[in-house]
Amino acid sequence: MSQLVDNHPLARDLPEHKQTIHAMKMNDAHFSRIMEEYEALDKEIVRIEQGLEHVPDLELDGMKMKRVKMKDDLLALLQQS
Repeated sequence: MSQLVDNHPLARDLPEHKQTIHAMKMNDAHFSRIMEEYEALDKEIVRIEQGLEHVPDLELDGMKMKRVKMKDDLLALLQQS
């Protein structure tokens, strides 16, 4: 039973930074690496929430907390640029 679950792409969650996100992905290796990790984690969380993969609730909660932390880190890098 698959349900519609929303993912959290950074450019949609932070539309005011869309151009900066694109530029930094192209020119900042550190930002790009964190962004790739964030996107991979986000996709994994969506698969779990859709029932395509199964992990204990506690592990899913930890993954969501990590996603929030990574988004905060990315936002801080965006604001510094």
